[in-house]
Amino acid sequence: MVFRIPGVYRPQADTWLLAETLRRAPLPRGGSVLDVCAGTGILGCTAAGLLGARLTAVDISRRALASAWLNCRARGVPVRLVHGGFESARALPRFDVVVANPPYVPAPGTPRRGRARAWDAGPDGRSVLDRLCATLPDLLTERGVAFIVHSALSDAERTVTQLRAGLAGTSVIARASVAFGPVLRSRSAWLAERGLIEKTQRTEELVVIRAEREPSVELALP
Repeated sequence: MVFRIPGVYRPQADTWLLAETLRRAPLPRGGSVLDVCAGTGILGCTAAGLLGARLTAVDISRRALASAWLNCRARGVPVRLVHGGFESARALPRFDVVVANPPYVPAPGTPRRGRARAWDAGPDGRSVLDRLCATLPDLLTERGVAFIVHSALSDAERTVTQLRAGLAGTSVIARASVAFGPVLRSRSAWLAERGLIEKTQRTEELVVIRAEREPSVELALP
């Protein structure tokens, strides 16, 4: 069961894809976990539970942080809550694992308030991803590893290229094709006009990207 205060992003296919990837991925034992754009905090809870680690959850929404606290408490995961953007985590000690399900849906504009902040990310879906890619090297320990999930509509190759500028071991390690949800269905005509999808397309590919300072022996999961 996942606790979710009204107005907080509901865990969906992207959440569960990253959660399953974390369960199958080699992770450093112990240490510390950071969940950026935490939402309900369920991804951070999953990683911290696997590592036996303490979690730091960062989000601009106080409702999201309250949801994360409830889910951590229910699972016995110690958590520190940080209200603000993920750049604020630069002031904290570095982390061994960072997980992120940031806003990545292409949208005509970037919302300043309301629920859409959890998914809308500007015309190319990169308004948060570009900043996150630039920030991640400052958040990881020398043995640290980061996992990001987002849609291929927001350009997975660009994410990999940006991360490789500061983190050598970067690769797409999981993919899944899912049907459009309500948000993408409602703006499919706009997405087609921008050339981001085909006119009849009603599915998107989700990707999980792993990034670390040195490449692992085995990055791709079976």
